[in-house]
Amino acid sequence: MEGFTKEPERIKIFNAATGQIEEVDKVYRSEAQWRKILTPEQYNVIRLGGTEKPFSGGRCAIPEKGKVGLFKCVGCGTDLFLIEKEFESGTGWPSFWEPVSELNIKTQVDDRFGMRRIEVLCARCAAHLGHIFDDGPPPTGKRYCINSVALKFLAIEKPKKEKLEKAIFGAGCFWGVEAAFAQVKGVVKTRVGFTGGKLKNPSYKDVSSDKTGHVEAVELEYDPSVITYDELLDIFWNIHDPTTLNRQGPDFGSQYRSVIFYQTPEQENAARLSKKKIEESGKFKRPIVTEIISAVEFYKAEDDHQRYYEKRGLKPTCHIPNAQI
Repeated sequence: MEGFTKEPERIKIFNAATGQIEEVDKVYRSEAQWRKILTPEQYNVIRLGGTEKPFSGGRCAIPEKGKVGLFKCVGCGTDLFLIEKEFESGTGWPSFWEPVSELNIKTQVDDRFGMRRIEVLCARCAAHLGHIFDDGPPPTGKRYCINSVALKFLAIEKPKKEKLEKAIFGAGCFWGVEAAFAQVKGVVKTRVGFTGGKLKNPSYKDVSSDKTGHVEAVELEYDPSVITYDELLDIFWNIHDPTTLNRQGPDFGSQYRSVIFYQTPEQENAARLSKKKIEESGKFKRPIVTEIISAVEFYKAEDDHQRYYEKRGLKPTCHIPNAQI
C-alpha cells in the first residue's frame, strides 16, 4: 500500500550488563551506509563473509578488577562474548566456548569454498562473525572461531548481586520455627508472619480462625556466602514433621501446614530436589505432605509474636543440626 511504512522487526536480545532479556529492533542498513560506518576490512568480513588473516587481530587489555570484558558486535553493538569464555585455540583467531546467549547469535550452513561449515552471525544485524566447530573445550565442546575485526571490546561492571537473600518456610507454629532459624549461622534477620491466604493484612486472630487460608510462616534473610539455601532446606526438614498436614502447632489448623515458598526458579528446583531426597531417604515412614509453591505477599505478624521465645527467655524446642549452630 502506497505510503505504508512497515513496522521494524523486533527480536529478543540478552543484555549482559543487566542480566535481562530485552526486545529490540533488528538493524537494517544499505550497503552504502555499511561502507560509511565500517573500515574496508570490517566491511569485507561482516558484510561479504571474508576472513581476516590468522594472528592479525590485536589483543584487548585485561579488564580492571571488578569489571568484565565483553565483546560486542562491531556492526550494531549487540553483546556477543564474555572474555572469561575465551580460550587459546592456537588457530590465530579469537575463540570462545560459549556466546553470551543463544538469543544474540544465529547459525546457518555455509557451503562456500568447497566445504561445509556452520556460520555464526549476529542475530540483530546479520553480521558475519565467523564459524563454529566441535573441537572446543568443556563444558560445551564448541569453538566459536570469530574474526577480531567483527568485535569491539568493552569493559563493564559485573552485575551486582544482593549480598543477602530471602527464604520463606512454614513448618508449624512460627514461634518455634523462628527461634530455630534465628540461631543458625548466616541467618541475619527473621520475622514471623502470614502468607498464602486470601485475606489482606490478616491478624493473628484472623489466621487462628483457620478461615483465611494463610500459613504461619517465617521469612529469613541470610548470607549465601555463609549458609546456602540447600543447607536451610536441610534444617527445615529437621525441625518439624513434614508428614502431618494440619497439626504442626499447639492446636489443629491448616495455618500450621508444612510449606516451602520459593522466590526464584533456582529455589523451586532446590526445594523439589531436596524433597525427593528426603522422601527417598526413608527417614519418614509416612508420605511427606509438604507443599512447594510460589511465594506471594508476606504479612508481618503483630510485634508480640516476633522473637516470641527470645522475649520470654524460652529455649526453642525444634532440633537443629549441631553443624549449623
